[in-house]
Amino acid sequence: MPHRIVVLALDGLLLFELGIPQRIFGRSFGVESHDEGRKLYEVVTCSIRPPGPVRTDSDFTIVVENGPEALATADSVIIPASNELGPVRTHGVLTDELAAAFAYIRPGTRMVSICTGSYVLAAAGRLDGRPATTHWAFADHFQELFPKVRVDPDVLFIDDGDVLTSAGVAAGIDLCLHIVRRDHGTAVANDVARHTVVPPHREGGQAQYIRRPVPQPRSATTTTARAWALDRLDRPIQLRDMAQQESMSIRTFTRKFREEVGISPGQWLVLQRVERARQLLESTDLSIDRVARDAGFGTPTSLRQHIQASLGVPPTVYRRTFRATADRQAG
Repeated sequence: MPHRIVVLALDGLLLFELGIPQRIFGRSFGVESHDEGRKLYEVVTCSIRPPGPVRTDSDFTIVVENGPEALATADSVIIPASNELGPVRTHGVLTDELAAAFAYIRPGTRMVSICTGSYVLAAAGRLDGRPATTHWAFADHFQELFPKVRVDPDVLFIDDGDVLTSAGVAAGIDLCLHIVRRDHGTAVANDVARHTVVPPHREGGQAQYIRRPVPQPRSATTTTARAWALDRLDRPIQLRDMAQQESMSIRTFTRKFREEVGISPGQWLVLQRVERARQLLESTDLSIDRVARDAGFGTPTSLRQHIQASLGVPPTVYRRTFRATADRQAG
């Protein structure tokens, strides 16, 4: 059976964010020959009231056909942002309707928030003692209202196992793609990203707010250097080599790179090599030595250290996990 995702639509919801789960998870299909075309998720939307209209942040309402009882069927619950959170936003407490709706959610259900949907999770006590993020503009208020939450205002999203939170708007796309990648691997997530025409992977630790994310017209960028590096990840790449691609000094290149990408060139290279290693571990039978070389880590020891730090498991365990998933899907 497909993994069932229930999206909780609250009055004042932001339509863009409501549509993210439908677009990402609704477009997730198996891509292997034995699994191609199989729908991996079922997405439904519910309200905290009986079926009927729900106000949006625009000049119209939407009709939601499921009441809160749908939450009892969820494998994952996603809460998009709302501009009408009332006492949740002002006093950090759930309304009676919200509390009654949350009572339907089964223990062990994966909980996900997009942007200020994190206020609802925090008011329900689901973020106490845990790391979480929200839109940078509300991070200080969020931390004051919920002092038990370990707020990180500088990241796109945080995966804390069964509870995941994201920053505003587009970061919700990044988080949903991350969930697809976590559930079904890189190939499926990349397929969804291609059809959605968005970058396939922005690491959760990347800065969510960069003061100058878009270069001024005709100003120098680091795009060419990044494309050059991606074509030769299996070879040694020095910072000076990347800077030379843009005819910049190392200092200027590093500053420009941080402005555009949000992390240092060295951090970016490691993330790209981890992503390459993941793809090879999932889709090939190459030895660990060969994966280490092709991903640019050089040695199996270096590969193990980086995969363990990034994914929390050694390369062999990561490969075995996805092979087991593929075998189950084939059966």
